[in-house]
Parts: sequence; structure tokens; C-alpha cells
Amino acid sequence: MLNILIAGVGGQGSVLAAKILAQAALERGWQVRTAETIGMAQRGGNVTSHVRMGNAGECVHAPLVAKGTADVIIALEPGEGLRALPYLAKDGLMVCATTSIPSVMTDLSGEAYCTEPIIAYLASAAAHFCAVDDAAICDRVGSRKVLNVAMLAVAVQLSAGADYGLRGAIDIDELKEALKNCVKERFIALNCESVDIAVETLQKA
Repeated sequence: MLNILIAGVGGQGSVLAAKILAQAALERGWQVRTAETIGMAQRGGNVTSHVRMGNAGECVHAPLVAKGTADVIIALEPGEGLRALPYLAKDGLMVCATTSIPSVMTDLSGEAYCTEPIIAYLASAAAHFCAVDDAAICDRVGSRKVLNVAMLAVAVQLSAGADYGLRGAIDIDELKEALKNCVKERFIALNCESVDIAVETLQKA
């Protein structure tokens, strides 16, 4: 069983990212279930998507990932990564975007939202951690709308041949095929480009 959590704020595409992962699992013939927990998403609230895959042929009876069992957490925003941290398994992988999106409460408080200490803490707390310069990737593509797919690509690439994370269960080509069935045709090329750039960025790191 593979458990994946995708944490972000409204508008970042965590629900679509979960759908793409689920599609990739279905194309492998696995059972898969997804669910979302949403808090005022349209007002910049948190959105957490759960994906559970029966990658060993097992049945998936429940859609929600339990605390301490997530093989992968994909955080589309640092603060949401911190919020999701209790769900990460001891040997789990966290992939975290470095661009911050201050919450409504943060803006109203007038306090500065500093992500550096958050990212440093996540790096120390997770067994496997990767901070992603998502702004650089999205700038090269020319759109912030590919953030979710780019972060998926990072998680998939880091898991290739590894005994943690997705454990090579899904590869980059399968990710691209799945997204073709989940995004509108006019956005396919843009999203595939984001996958390639994300992989290239990892290989140069």
C-alpha cells in the first residue's frame, strides 16, 4: 500500500494532482481511492488531498491517510507542509515548494511570514526531504498553474529506484500519460514541459 498526501491552499491544484496520481495507479490496474479535506479553499484555506494505492494488489478500503503513515507528502506551500508533517511516516519523503502564500490570518496579524525556519525544521524532521525552487521551474514554463504537476514530477523522480517514497511505483512516462487523461488538451504540452524541467532541475542539483 502506498499512501500519499498533497497539501496546499485553494487554487494550487492539489485535487487535480491527486486525480493524476490516481489515474496513473488505475492504468497499472491497481485499486486506488482518493479524498479531500478542504477548509475554505476559495478563500485561501488549506486543501489536503489523500491518495491510497494498492500497489501490491491489495484492496483499498478507506480513502484517508492516517497520521504517521504517509509514504510521500507533497507540500505545495511550506506552511501547509508543516501542517501535514504529523502524517509523514518515519521513513517517508516530503517534497516541499519554497514559495510562501500567507494565510488570511497571517495578513491580518501583520506579522512577517518567514518560510526559512519552517523549511529548515521540515528538513530536520523528515527522513527524506527535498525543498523545491518552484518559482524557478514555473518561471521557465511561464505559468504558476503547473506547480502541482511539477511537484508530482519531483516526487516521482526522487522515488525512482529508491526504497522510500513512491518506491519506483510510477515513472515519469506514466505520470505524463496520466496527466494527458486528466487535464484539458490545450494544457497538456505546458504540463509535460513542467515535468521535463522539474526532472532536469533535479538532475542538475
